[in-house]
Amino acid sequence: MRATAAIRFRIAGPVALLSHAETLRLFQRACARAEVPVRYTEGFNPHPRLSLPLPRPVGVESEDELLVARLYEDPSERATGDRREAEGAMRQTLAEQLPEGIEVLDVTLAASNASFVPQAARYVLPLRVAENPGLADRLTDRIAQVMADERCVVERSSGENKPTRRVDVRPFLKSVRLEDDRLIVEHLTGDAGSIRVEEILQLCSLRVEDLAGPVRRDGVVWETNQMQNTRPVPRREGGTEEIEDAKRDVD
Repeated sequence: MRATAAIRFRIAGPVALLSHAETLRLFQRACARAEVPVRYTEGFNPHPRLSLPLPRPVGVESEDELLVARLYEDPSERATGDRREAEGAMRQTLAEQLPEGIEVLDVTLAASNASFVPQAARYVLPLRVAENPGLADRLTDRIAQVMADERCVVERSSGENKPTRRVDVRPFLKSVRLEDDRLIVEHLTGDAGSIRVEEILQLCSLRVEDLAGPVRRDGVVWETNQMQNTRPVPRREGGTEEIEDAKRDVD
């Protein structure tokens, strides 16, 4: 039977500079080398059915990324039928094909048409508080103002040579707080949109120079719909240079 592999991973260091498309290509090649039974689309130009449901901004490290791989067969049915054993084996073989900086946390086998929709996440911004006297006090005041406002309008870039537009990001903010030398922003995400890292800096009157290191994303909340498996179909042979999911814009 067909299945879906939900692959959670951590990304940090130089590989965090990869774009959304580059990250997908990296996993595409790793899955091929690890012999993960990834399904291909039909047609004259088939490509692997891999997706990253929550695009990661370039340069942002993450403790909780998700790769969704649609499989033409359930690996747990190949031999013993032990699902946990199959999940562990896939995690191990895939991890061996990935570069330093990407760690596979776990693999979960689900129904072939299972869906994974991000609902919320958290950004952690390390700050140079000790090196900037008064930064913590100014930021505390600014956070109080932001959370008290009904609207928080920022200038959003739409790309090179395109005019910016004004966007109210207040509906996406769940909480903003300063903990020691870290700014922690919990926010909603989904089809309605979300807040971007550069907009957090803009909103909090922070400069890139105020950051003590890479921004990190964690605490992603997913809405998962576990549906029924479907019967397998023959694997379609084809090239591996294209990717399935590039629908969502990434900063």
